[in-house]
This record gives sequence, structure tokens and C-alpha cells, in this order.
Amino acid sequence: MSLWTRLTTLAICWTLSACSTLAPRTDGTGDLGVVIERANGTVAVINTTQRTVLAEVPGLGDLSHASVVFSRDGGHAFVFGRDGGLTKVNLLTHQIEARTLQAGNSIGGAISQDGRYVAAQNYEPGGVKVFDAATLRLVADIPAAYETGKLSRVVGLADLPGQRFIFSLFDANQIWVADLSQDPAHPRIQIFKDIGKQPYDALVTPDGRYYIAGLFGEDGLALIDLWDAQPRARKILQGYGRGQDPLPVYKMPHLRGWAVAGHQAWLPAIGRHEVLIVDTDTWTEVGRVPVAGQPVFVMARPDGRQVWVNFAVPDYHRVQVIDVPSRQVIRTLEPGKAVLHMEFTPRGEAVWISSRDANLVSVIDTATLDTTATLSLPSPSGVFFTSRAARMGF
Repeated sequence: MSLWTRLTTLAICWTLSACSTLAPRTDGTGDLGVVIERANGTVAVINTTQRTVLAEVPGLGDLSHASVVFSRDGGHAFVFGRDGGLTKVNLLTHQIEARTLQAGNSIGGAISQDGRYVAAQNYEPGGVKVFDAATLRLVADIPAAYETGKLSRVVGLADLPGQRFIFSLFDANQIWVADLSQDPAHPRIQIFKDIGKQPYDALVTPDGRYYIAGLFGEDGLALIDLWDAQPRARKILQGYGRGQDPLPVYKMPHLRGWAVAGHQAWLPAIGRHEVLIVDTDTWTEVGRVPVAGQPVFVMARPDGRQVWVNFAVPDYHRVQVIDVPSRQVIRTLEPGKAVLHMEFTPRGEAVWISSRDANLVSVIDTATLDTTATLSLPSPSGVFFTSRAARMGF
């Protein structure tokens, strides 16, 4: 054996030996999630089984109204900032892979059925922008133009089957569906006009059939059955909302598919100290549950047995747990001042609750209602787990 061959062989052996001492990554992504640290433009990457903070990723801009969607493999978080920033974060390397400042004022987004496209809903300029999920390259720009060129603020953006996105135009009283299935750069737009005054948020039911938009400008909601051969918007629950005695609205309720439990939808009443129960077969009201304050999030545990509610000021230190079969509040919790968000683990054995002014995230056992862990984080707001990647409307 020549000297060169011997040296080459030794070098290869040393390299393989050195590599063998490095522990291979064995962590998956199903355990992961992020917590928004809204005050400093940072997201904390967390492990939901170990209940630990793995890393903090800075440099995400204004996160005062941030939301998150995940790639279909759960390996990346797409973070939508209030300043229009869209940031792609690798949850395993804890690094920012791409970032674009795509608008002046933005409040959330969605990811397409196949995970190829990420869409952002924008206040300024009004409209939706669609990006390639791999690179954040702009694919389509959809201005929310109405009347004589005015642009509407966009809310209630959600993904639909068939490579579609659906969203509401707050200022135009319209709902649009953008179909990217044929030509993503030039989506086909279906417009539903006069759906009701000032749609402020919306949800898609877990089966993707119904899109429901809450109306701020009038009592009631707008509903579209997307399975109809010729879908149309119709009003439901005309008594939903402020009711006969309007109360000041301290914070707009958030509507999402979290609150669909079995054949019932549980919805926060605007400005009321009530949670509304709706039969999803007939879309009629079947009950109301009095609660401690004005509901903001009304979220169903994954099995639908419990509904958890948080509140606007002055009751924003409380969380109430409703037993679905009895329709009774079974516990009032006080995890910390300024509860902003709740997120259930995938099978619902625990819920994570952020308390912004207490700088605390609490992990609560949903069977015993005991606090089993706490994480100290600066100004936490949104809590998002990668299990959302497999759910429509999330």
C-alpha cells in the first residue's frame, strides 16, 4: 500500500470516527410548537411532551397580533406579524430560513391543502398575497378591490380543499374564494356580495363544508355551504351578537373551528357574557351558557367533551371550563393576568395557556384541571402546536 493510500485511508477512518461520535438527531416534529413572545419579536420553540423551551428565535418584527401555520411535515413554522412580516422558521435548527416584509399591516394567514403555498391576509394594502412555501417567493397578489378601486381590509382567511383559500372583506361586506388549482399565479376568484355588515372573523368547519363569518355591523352570521352546486351566502342566527341591550365591546371575539364539538358549534357572543350553542345540522340556536365576561376564544377540547373560554378585560385573568353534556361551567381558573391564548395538545390531555402580563405559560391537565407545569416567558401570547399541520382551517 502506497503512502498516499495509507494517509487517505487514515483520513477517512478519522472522519468516520469523528462523525460517529456525533449523536444523530432523533427528535421528530410532532412534539414541537411555538409560543409568541410579543414584546420582543421572538418565538420560543417548545417541546410539548417534555414541557420545555428548546430555543428562542429573535428577529421576527412586530408580533402584537401574530399567528402561525405549519408546513405539512411539521418542520417549519410560518409566522405572520402585524407589521406585514412573514417569516419561515426551521423548528429543528431554530433558525430563520426566509423572511419577507410583504405588507404594511397584516393579521394572519393560511397554508394550502398540499402545503405548497402560504397566503397572508392584509389590512394595508387590503388584499391577500400568496407565497411559495419553500422560498417565500411571491406567487400571486390578490387586491381586495371593490366599488371604485377601494381596497378592503381582509379577515377570516382559511384554507379549503382543492387548493383554495376563502376570506372576508371587512369594508366591502363580501366573501371571496381564490382557486389556485389551475394557475396559482392567476387564481380564479369567486365573489359573494352583500353577505352582511362588516365580517370581522370567520371559521371553516373541520370537514371543510361550511364557512361562517361573524358580523360586527349587525346581529347574525353569514354562512356558505361550500358543498352546494351553486354556493350562496345566507344569514343565520339573527339574534346572535349584541342582542337587545348592546354592551361595549372590549375585544373582538375570535372565531375558529376550535369550537366545533360534535354536532354543535360553540360561539362567543359579541359584547355579551354568554357562549352561544348552535346545532350544525340546522344552524339554529339550541342554547346559551352564561360565563364570567365577554368571551374572546371559545375552544373545544379535541374530543369535544369540554369547551374552554377566555375573556376580554376586565375579566382577562380568568378561564372557564364548560362541560358539554351538561352545558354547565364546572371550573373557573385564574392562571395569570391577561390570558391571551389557549392550545390543546393533539389528543387533549393538556391545554397550554399564555398569560401575557404574568410572563407565564401554564400547562393544565384537562382531566383534573390541575396546573402541572409552568414556563416563564416574556409577554407570551399565541401558542401553536405542529399538530395544526394536519388540520383544515389551521
